[in-house]
Amino acid sequence: MNYSIETILPTEYKEVVAVWEASVRATHDFLKEEDIAYFKPLILNQYLDAVTLRCIKNTDNKIIGFSGVAEQNLEMLFIHPAYRGKGVGKALLQNAIEDQKINKVDVNEQNEQAIGFYLHSGFVTYKRSELDTTGKPYPILHMELQ
Repeated sequence: MNYSIETILPTEYKEVVAVWEASVRATHDFLKEEDIAYFKPLILNQYLDAVTLRCIKNTDNKIIGFSGVAEQNLEMLFIHPAYRGKGVGKALLQNAIEDQKINKVDVNEQNEQAIGFYLHSGFVTYKRSELDTTGKPYPILHMELQ
């Protein structure tokens, strides 16, 4: 399917966070409820402003997936669970590689589906961190495009 990539406006941040939460609940079963509650306001109030955001919308003009890029690093890629496996993530990743020139991504080690997605897309792991960027005990795989 051919998707149109759009820029996300600050007025759409709450919708973005709703997609983030739905995606995390569907794919990050290793996170505790208190972790989701911890990250949710950070996403809304800090993280979204720190990246260049792009999205794909459905025919109802609702965001179904989004990416966030900073300094050639893919910081965020989240797809609403109802749209997983439909090429949304692939389209956003392709846009991030071709138009935003990303060459790195950090992935939770427990998120095996995401790791498989990035491996299939040409990324390889070059480093591992025991803790995530907030110091929580969720190991991170640092991957780069080959």
